[in-house]
Amino acid sequence: MKLTPLPKTFQPTAHSTPPALSRDSAPIHSHRSAGAKRILVVDDDPNVRDSLTDLLIAEGYRVAPAMNGQQALELADQSQIDLVLLDLNMPVKNGWDTFERLSAEHPLVPIIIITARSNQLFTALSAGVGALLEKPMDIPTLLQTMSDLLAEPARRRLARLAGRESQFHYRAAPHDG
Repeated sequence: MKLTPLPKTFQPTAHSTPPALSRDSAPIHSHRSAGAKRILVVDDDPNVRDSLTDLLIAEGYRVAPAMNGQQALELADQSQIDLVLLDLNMPVKNGWDTFERLSAEHPLVPIIIITARSNQLFTALSAGVGALLEKPMDIPTLLQTMSDLLAEPARRRLARLAGRESQFHYRAAPHDG
């Protein structure tokens, strides 16, 4: 198992309100070409969700925001998703239950767990998660990890889900003091 060293922490500050989401539509926000990678951002905290959406749009991604795991599953079924950023602590359907369904129904889509919950490393490794980034997130690390996972061959993703050795990205939250 190869752990990738990661840099210092930075927090995004831009906040905006995305268009309302409904079960009947899956808005994907973007300002660039239709060929851009589609990212599903799943977080119940609107500040985190909006900040990530703004950041990723500015980086040229198309973004589908979801406020809980159930909505994420519906969006993943309605449109093609290339990568998922998934929080763990959410109402309606928690992150691990959502991960299990997403990875079963869309095994080639890499999933990055983004969480404030500590002590998730071994659970993430055994589940086959593409990466685990603890909040507050390091934005350059997030973007590099996304790029690495989007470029990853399908056989490596499947190997990780099957529990075979694969590269794993981990970033612990910074500690004061």
